[in-house]
Amino acid sequence: MSHVFHRHLHQTPAVAVAASGVEIRDSGGRTYIDASGGAAVSSLGHGHPDVIAAMHAQIDQLAYAHTSFFTTGVAEELGRELVRGAPEGTSHAYLVSGGSEAVEAALKMARQYFVEIGQPERTQFIARRQSYHGNTLGALAVGGNAWRRAPFAPILVPATHVSPCNAYRDQRTDETPAQYGQRLADELDAAIRAQGPRRVIAFVAETVGGATAGVLTPVPGYFKAVREVCDRHGVLLILDEVMCGMGRTGTLHACEQEGVLPDLITVAKGLGGGYQPVGAVLAQSRIVDAMSRGSGYFQHGHTYLGHPVACAAALAVQRVIRRDGLLDKVRDDGAAFAGMLEQALGGHPHVGDIRGRGFFWGVELVAERAGKTPFDPCLKLHARIKAEAMERGLLCYPGGGTADGRAGDHVLLAPPFIATRTELQTIAARLAESIEAATARIPRAA
Repeated sequence: MSHVFHRHLHQTPAVAVAASGVEIRDSGGRTYIDASGGAAVSSLGHGHPDVIAAMHAQIDQLAYAHTSFFTTGVAEELGRELVRGAPEGTSHAYLVSGGSEAVEAALKMARQYFVEIGQPERTQFIARRQSYHGNTLGALAVGGNAWRRAPFAPILVPATHVSPCNAYRDQRTDETPAQYGQRLADELDAAIRAQGPRRVIAFVAETVGGATAGVLTPVPGYFKAVREVCDRHGVLLILDEVMCGMGRTGTLHACEQEGVLPDLITVAKGLGGGYQPVGAVLAQSRIVDAMSRGSGYFQHGHTYLGHPVACAAALAVQRVIRRDGLLDKVRDDGAAFAGMLEQALGGHPHVGDIRGRGFFWGVELVAERAGKTPFDPCLKLHARIKAEAMERGLLCYPGGGTADGRAGDHVLLAPPFIATRTELQTIAARLAESIEAATARIPRAA
C-alpha cells in the first residue's frame, strides 16, 4: 500500500527508477521514450552531465540561503542570463519554484504596480476560456478550463474570460486569419469596456495554448492586435510561457514570433529542464521602477525563492541550450517532426487537427472530421490513448475537455530538444499505433 497521496487514488503509478537521454525506465524493466518531456519540462532530457555537475558544485558550496537575508552569486548570474535573452525592456527576473508560483507572483506584481502608480481601482483580470495558468487559487481563477475550475469556483476571485484563439474550431469560413484575430481583439476591447477601462489590471494569455487546449498557436497578428487594445486602455499584458517558453517553440520566448512586448512573462518548466523546481517572472523596467520609486519592495515571497541549487540547474540548462545551438535544432527538426506527424496521422479518420511549432505539438481527436465532432467525454479517449502509448513504450501528455472544457480529446507532444530525427520518427509511429488501437476499441455508435 502506498502512503503517497497520488493524483489518482484508485491506482498507483509505475515506479520510475532510472532515466537517460530521452528515455525513462521503470521498476519492471520497461523503457519508455519520454515524448512529452513529462509535462513539457525536460528540455535537455534526463541525466545531462553538465547540469548534474553544476548542481553538485553548488551543493558543495551552498545549498540554501533565505532571500530575506542573502542573495547568491548563482541567483544573480541566472537573473543576468534571463534578462539578457528576454524581450526588449525587461530589467529583472523574479525567481520562484514553478509555474503556478510564477503566475501568482505576476498577478500580484501587476496589481501592486497599479497601487504604486495611484490607480488602486484596478482590480479585475481578463483571461481566455480553455486556458490553463496553474492550480493555485489565483492562477486557477484566471484559468479558463471549466472542468478544473468547477469544484473550487466558490472560492475563486472573479475573472472575466473571452474566447481563445482557436482557428481550428472558431475561425469562420468567411474570415481571413487576420480578420479572425481582429475579431478576438475586438471582443477583448468590449470586455474591458464592460468592466470599465480603469478597473482592469491585465489581460492574461498563454502565447501558445498548452495543456488544456492542446497546443493552440495564435493566428498571425492576433497578439499585435491584443497589445494595441491593452495599450488603448492602460491594461497590462501578461503572457504565460510556463509551458511554451524557454525554447519549446523554437525561439527562447514564444512571443518573439508574435512581434509583441508583454509587460510580464511567466516561465518555468523548460527553464530548469526538470532538474530542479524553478520558475521566474520577467518584468519590464517600468513595473520594477514604479515599485522602486514607491514602497521600495514587492509585497510577496516564498521560502524557496531563488534557491541556489535550482538556480544552478537552470543556469546550466540555459547555457547548454545556447552552447549547443539547440534553438536552431528545435526549429529545423521541429519542421521535420511536423512532416512526420502529418505522414503518420494526417489521414487518420479520427485525427481532426495537428498543430504546433518547434518541439511543441498537439493532435486533436474527433469522432468525425467533417463536423469536428468530439467523442463522448464518458469514453475518456485521451486516457485510453495514454494507456496504449505506455504499452508501446511511449510517454505522451493527453488531455480531455479540449473543445469546450468538457468534451474533446487531444494528445500533447513536447520531446526533449536533444531528440534525434530517428527518435522523433519513432515517436510519430508509436503515437499513430496508439491512437489506432484506442479508437478501434471504441464502439461504432459512439
